[in-house]
Amino acid sequence: MTSPLENLAKNFSFSSLKKAEDLKKRIFFTLFILIIYRFGTYIPLPNINPEVIAEFARRHATGLLGVLDMFSGGAMSRMTVFTLNIMPYITASIIVQLLVTMSPHLTALKKEGETGRRKINQYTRYATVALALSQGYGIAAGLERIVGAAGCAVMDPGMFFRFATMITLTGGTLFIMWLGEQISSRGLGNGSSVIIYAGIVANLPAALFNTFAMGKQGAISITALSLLLLFVVAILSFIVFMEKACRKVPIQYPKRQMAVNMPAQQQGTHMPLKLNNAGVIPPIFASSILLLPMTIVSFSNNVDPNSILGTVSRLFSHGQLLYVIFFAAAVIFLSFFYTAIMFDPSETSDNLKKSGSYIPGIRPGAATSDYLDTILTRLTTIGSIYLCLICLLPEFVLSQISLPFYFGGTSLLIVVSVSIDIVSQFQSHLIAQQYDGLFKRSRAKRGI
Repeated sequence: MTSPLENLAKNFSFSSLKKAEDLKKRIFFTLFILIIYRFGTYIPLPNINPEVIAEFARRHATGLLGVLDMFSGGAMSRMTVFTLNIMPYITASIIVQLLVTMSPHLTALKKEGETGRRKINQYTRYATVALALSQGYGIAAGLERIVGAAGCAVMDPGMFFRFATMITLTGGTLFIMWLGEQISSRGLGNGSSVIIYAGIVANLPAALFNTFAMGKQGAISITALSLLLLFVVAILSFIVFMEKACRKVPIQYPKRQMAVNMPAQQQGTHMPLKLNNAGVIPPIFASSILLLPMTIVSFSNNVDPNSILGTVSRLFSHGQLLYVIFFAAAVIFLSFFYTAIMFDPSETSDNLKKSGSYIPGIRPGAATSDYLDTILTRLTTIGSIYLCLICLLPEFVLSQISLPFYFGGTSLLIVVSVSIDIVSQFQSHLIAQQYDGLFKRSRAKRGI
């Protein structure tokens, strides 16, 4: 039996899209917000030397700077007002979600519904400001120590430059956070994810051009380039399959009387548990944590390569065995950790029990909680292994062939995941428009 979304895909036509006025407004609004965001990634910070910054970005494109530059759409390598991008907000959100599970006060707020959610969001914004200010100061202090062939990166260093940089970068992050909230409420997709998605996609054409240019120049053989393209297509197909995979847990609702002379009927549905509940958060944070030593070294001009910090940064660089081992361990840990934060089997079991619903063959209460916990553990185990394969397999390919960093597994995972979410929302709005049209036509036939 086909789903409504599959039926929509078979019967889709541009005439139905033409009638969906609300959907068109959401599409154009999302594009308008993304244009504003891309414009901000080209406004540089005051008192910096662009030539020195560009030289520094080229030298350290494989460290944390390369990861952040990928997520920011090139804003980090240009040192613009959007350098921090939306990462402080994402970090603050995870910290607050962790505190919700540990603090009785925040747990009580979460149970208050919409009012509690607004207060928790407010705390998240405060944490975002604090993180952005601290990171902005760190970037300002690091910029003052960068010296290149064209001189110093900062033309007028001092406390005024540090203060101005802190305020500018924090303001840029808050503005991006506001843009993301506007996309979530009035556009298509999750705002934060769409912002990161736009940054990655904006640099993909240049990465593809550089790759084909390398093939034309003979740096990469035609055979290797063809195999690489097939590899990327296979990875994309695998990601789509795994991101759509889920376990459908059957749920039975209480019997309801449909009519006076009709017997009560039971209604059944299912609870979809995704294979990858953690999404793209584990690989993003694992990369950021492991590449932090290399970034500290890149901002420091006088670090001895034989010192502890220099040795650690060398061992944890891309393609090294320790990097691969610790990256896989971090992804697996963060997958279980983030899934535990996002889905509580005990709370779900209590909600089912209160509504009179149950899982067929499973007793309500503790047995249901244990059953859901077992399923979630198995799914998360498979999902974490899948994330490790997707993020590490391109690492081995990149270590053998010099290619743009945007072909990494994390970037492909983000692009596919956000694309699936956008398409799902697009289909949902289109189905709602079609149902609304059918409802209006049926009312018109009845003369209502």
